[in-house]
Amino acid sequence: MTDPRHLDLGIVTPVLTMLPGAHARWEEQAAFADVITVVQAADRLGYHHCTCSEHVAVPIDVAEVRGGRYYDPLAVFGSLAAQTTAIRFATHVLVLGYHHPLEIAKRYGTLDVVSGGRVVLGVGVGSLAEEFELLDAPFADRGARADDAMRALRAALARRVPEYTGEHYAFGGMLVEPHAVQPHVPLWVGGRTFRSWRRAVELGDGWAPFGLRTAEIAGMLERLPVPTDRPFAVLLQPERPLDPLAEPERVAEQLGRFAAAGATGVNARFVHRSPAHYVEQLEALVAVRATA
Repeated sequence: MTDPRHLDLGIVTPVLTMLPGAHARWEEQAAFADVITVVQAADRLGYHHCTCSEHVAVPIDVAEVRGGRYYDPLAVFGSLAAQTTAIRFATHVLVLGYHHPLEIAKRYGTLDVVSGGRVVLGVGVGSLAEEFELLDAPFADRGARADDAMRALRAALARRVPEYTGEHYAFGGMLVEPHAVQPHVPLWVGGRTFRSWRRAVELGDGWAPFGLRTAEIAGMLERLPVPTDRPFAVLLQPERPLDPLAEPERVAEQLGRFAAAGATGVNARFVHRSPAHYVEQLEALVAVRATA
């Protein structure tokens, strides 16, 4: 069990993704300057990471459920890297099937260089068949391809001349320059199934599930324990937005439940009414964690 006071704090960055019924009114017309304000505050307060999701294009009818706004993480993080000093940048998630592993290694390796080694690659299998079709990416065997892509990424990240031979990807004799400056770029697996948890344990450095109840997550971790042979992150997301300003006791209890379930950190979502209120919630969560 993690001490709740030692949980890493991350934020599901506002504005960048607009999910129906899950965003604040101010986000609808927010400028990117508001994102910078929030992330700079998180950086100042010692937050571990901020997130950004990936979708290239979402069918109009699907957007009614999943939302239609998805900022591109590479562009977002490149800008934020110039505005911050320590906070890490976690894709949550990058859909592996949309990219060749060397494309990811080059683009996010470059981001790792310009950010001073602050990239976390949160990756996922993907589930939006229409988007796979649009991008001419195979859908039926995307799970096996994602596994192979993760192995290929581990062989390619931080290497000038990467070499790999797998079931779906193979490369060698090619230069990738620049490449990641971190010797071991963390790979966090996103998802909401036991298979995503197994994939994280077998191939990754962490798990960042979404859309699951704490009890469900605890059950998965009981079936397959957290690895102890290497550093491994378990980043849990609250079932409903946190309000540490108004409900510090409830938030402290939530942090305790996360820690008891095996979490090492939190992907926090907040109740918020403006950028300034969001920053106040950031400050309040740090205070609650200190006394949890």
